[in-house]
Amino acid sequence: MKTTPVILAAGQGTRMRSNLPKVLHPLAGLPLVQYSLRAAAAAGLEQPIVVIGHDAEKVRQAVGNQALFALQEQQLGTGHAVRVAEPLLNGRTDFVLVISADMPLFRPQTLAHLVETAQANPGPVTLLTVVQQDSHGFGRIVRNLEGKVQAIVEESGATPQQLAIQEVNVGAYCFRADWLWQALARIPLSPKGEYYLTDTVGLAVADGLNVEAIVLADAGEAIGINTRVHLAEAEAILRQRILTQHMLNGVTIIDPLSTYIEVDVQIGQDTVIYPNTHLRGNTVIGEDCRIGPNTIIESSRIGDLCTILAAVLEYAMVDHEVEIGPFAHLRKGAHLGDGVHMGNFGEIKNSYLAPGVKMGHFSYIGDATIGEETNIGAGTITCNFDGKRKHRTEIGANVFIGSDTMLVAPIKIGDGARTGAGSVVTRDVEPHTIVVGVPARFLKRWEPRD
Repeated sequence: MKTTPVILAAGQGTRMRSNLPKVLHPLAGLPLVQYSLRAAAAAGLEQPIVVIGHDAEKVRQAVGNQALFALQEQQLGTGHAVRVAEPLLNGRTDFVLVISADMPLFRPQTLAHLVETAQANPGPVTLLTVVQQDSHGFGRIVRNLEGKVQAIVEESGATPQQLAIQEVNVGAYCFRADWLWQALARIPLSPKGEYYLTDTVGLAVADGLNVEAIVLADAGEAIGINTRVHLAEAEAILRQRILTQHMLNGVTIIDPLSTYIEVDVQIGQDTVIYPNTHLRGNTVIGEDCRIGPNTIIESSRIGDLCTILAAVLEYAMVDHEVEIGPFAHLRKGAHLGDGVHMGNFGEIKNSYLAPGVKMGHFSYIGDATIGEETNIGAGTITCNFDGKRKHRTEIGANVFIGSDTMLVAPIKIGDGARTGAGSVVTRDVEPHTIVVGVPARFLKRWEPRD
């Protein structure tokens, strides 16, 4: 049997006080809507329908080809939102799972359980509920003496007795599709001018049909995002989930309270994450590394046995057994080969450092290629920009660049060459040649010893 998710993402989210659509606000590195999409996919469901409305094009772009789209031009309630998806689904699916894009914490197994229960339910409606002491703002689940669900009563229309009910509606449903379409047409218009999906429960009961409710064991899954306060609450829960999973996978996190790891980060076993470390984006870290403290890594790949101390890495690649920092900065396009040592207060951009390169502190390497076992002295700068264009610097293997050397690109330094301290190199240097001075001049050739 086919089950198709309908993800509600049409609302404006005025309480967020933002120009950004609510469902695009980031949570642990991803927009809210992505969590519903991922959970539905992991639960093994059909391609979702995303109902869009406010800032529809922005949401469409964020979702891409992960879903089909139904446009709710007027936001007339949740019942109306599901109804606009009907042309895409009528006759094409057996069950319809309805969830909201502003509820990002549903686990895939929770959605799978909801669907399985719905398929076993002879009635047309199966929903999730949660029991909580503070039920303010939620629809109450009204049951009869036999424990069967009779209705969902919105807080505004609840009696004092109903307001005391602690079992509340979560806002996640699974419907038998053939019954759903005709039921949506019967939903009455509310005094607020909206069609509430919750009214389907009363319609099912009136038809003499069974409504099944699953009480969530983890109330944290039911958090909905309406304000930035809710966003912070969800962030705290998701952050704990992420950290716990890494630790169970063999990663040591010295201080979880000061460590921030986004949802797509991968970390190998026996790696140690020290306090005040932020790992973001699609970062991948190998095994037996030491990361931090005070380190930020954005969408970078780190090999095994690396040490990164108090550094910033952005869209960089680091191979195995590399030492970086403290206070180093790897910018986009930086690639450090095996065994590279990068000292403190260094910066690398769009450059490749071959295995065994030693880069002293207080140096800037931009738009360069550096050969194996080359030593870059402290204070070295590749002068890669002439005011109009960027130029490359090519340094061979086993080169010694003296401290405070300026390499004015475009320039090539041959294998085994050397520069004196404080040199300004404006011309290519032949292999095994020593140059010194400002501008650098030929001093002598030297022959390497066997």
